[in-house]
Amino acid sequence: MLEENTLSISGKNYLFKDALFFDLEHYIYKKPICIGVFGCCYFDDVKNKLNVTQYMIESGKDARHILTLAKNYFQIMSSKYGKKYLVTFSGNNDFTVINYLFEKYNIDFDIEAHFKHIDLQKEYEREKKVCIGLKALEKEFGIIRESEVISGSNLAKTFSKIVKDSSYAQRMPQEKRDKILLYNEQDVVSLFEIYVNWNIVMKRDEILES
Repeated sequence: MLEENTLSISGKNYLFKDALFFDLEHYIYKKPICIGVFGCCYFDDVKNKLNVTQYMIESGKDARHILTLAKNYFQIMSSKYGKKYLVTFSGNNDFTVINYLFEKYNIDFDIEAHFKHIDLQKEYEREKKVCIGLKALEKEFGIIRESEVISGSNLAKTFSKIVKDSSYAQRMPQEKRDKILLYNEQDVVSLFEIYVNWNIVMKRDEILES
């Protein structure tokens, strides 16, 4: 991995080493109800590998617990590992949801006080002057997913059942649970892959367009 190939923010190509790559799957019905899956990864520069952390809701009683886990994760990543940036794709909605739920459950944590936000969708639009979705961007970067694409409405239905039926998660097929987790994992891993290969694709496109 060459730093010259990575996305440059304010002339700095190494920020991926200080970043968390973040994505939520959530359930909203008029207002945010819960986080279904919290997903984050970061690059371990010593071991030269990605470390992925995920928390998935098991019942309605977990709605607060998953937020506590998220807060603890963010605090450890900030204080112990020196992470300073959160990389997302169109992440404002995720921030709105988690901040609303932090306030609802009286969990004292200010994400913006600990991390600066890097939104890859906005960075792409800044360079290309066009809007793009994550799956289209993955295609542009040659990223092939192992997971099936899961619609937001299907995820919402699943999380709704988990919240309303305390035993649904236990009855849910393991294959379904694994698909949801893999889908979220590949979201955060894709964010990393796009970030560190940014200039390869952007410069290639510049050559093709010239």
